[in-house]
Amino acid sequence: MPRASARHILVETEEKCLALKQEIENGKAFTDVAKEHSSCPSGSSGGELGEFGQGQMVPEFDKVVFNDALNTVHGPVKTQFGYHLLEVTSRSE
Repeated sequence: MPRASARHILVETEEKCLALKQEIENGKAFTDVAKEHSSCPSGSSGGELGEFGQGQMVPEFDKVVFNDALNTVHGPVKTQFGYHLLEVTSRSE
């Protein structure tokens, strides 16, 4: 079963998500942005979600985590929790 490690930032609005993505693209560290802005408890650890298997996260996460490029900030990704920026840090088949 495929497994991956990722980190994320969760915010309430798409606009906020896009603004934070711009900060990261302009050189601010993903982990710092997560600590400052993420409403998920993982924010305190830089957004780290650890390692998980396909199907353990919501479908919107799985689609990005198991298909899109590694070490790239993806999003906004909308889920029932809000808007996420996702960065896939590793993936194995």
